[in-house]
Amino acid sequence: MPAPLSIIIPTLNAASDLPECLQALMPGLELGLIREVIVSDGGSDDATPRIAGDTGATWIAGASGRGAQLAAGADTARGDWLLFLHADTYLSPDWAERAAHHMERRAESAAAFTLRYRSDDRAARWLEARANRRARMFGLPYGDQGLLISRKLYDAVGGFADVPLMEDVMIARALGKKRLVLLSADARTSAEKYERDGWRKRAWSNAFLLTRFLLGTKPEILAKAYR
Repeated sequence: MPAPLSIIIPTLNAASDLPECLQALMPGLELGLIREVIVSDGGSDDATPRIAGDTGATWIAGASGRGAQLAAGADTARGDWLLFLHADTYLSPDWAERAAHHMERRAESAAAFTLRYRSDDRAARWLEARANRRARMFGLPYGDQGLLISRKLYDAVGGFADVPLMEDVMIARALGKKRLVLLSADARTSAEKYERDGWRKRAWSNAFLLTRFLLGTKPEILAKAYR
């Protein structure tokens, strides 16, 4: 039988992060989980295409916007399970073991990983705790925590929407808290934007955008404010 898992990574000029993101997937190869890695690109003009090609990933170009890129990757994927992963997120070495356990026992649920920022700043620990608490209490992890979901469930909830922002929140809401669990393996994501803008300022800005979305503001309007 072919390996069950297709990994889908949306990219846009991700040359600085993609090599380590891909390297962190090795435990999944060693465990026999990974059928394919699909890099769904939104118009990179750096070394991203070469890096993807050198590692044997399937390359898709043309989709613009993360929601469209994720959906295009899913349309190409052949696995019974899908793992959507941002290029600036590196999974901890135990991710494959935790994912395999979930896939064997919780096929009716999707899963995200525990958020960690690649930063020694104390504010990083505050924000991690806040984000993981939100994910557990309300079933609302962000996309940088990854999303592990069976093809059957992905199709049942309608997949990723072609929107410029909040595609991760939309699919999490479609799943609902009861069908979304948090795995103990870490998703170690970039802290660059927080270190640039200020941890609390960026955190509260993101929280304000989420609140506006939950109150009905369209993703297209929020995307302009986010940029």
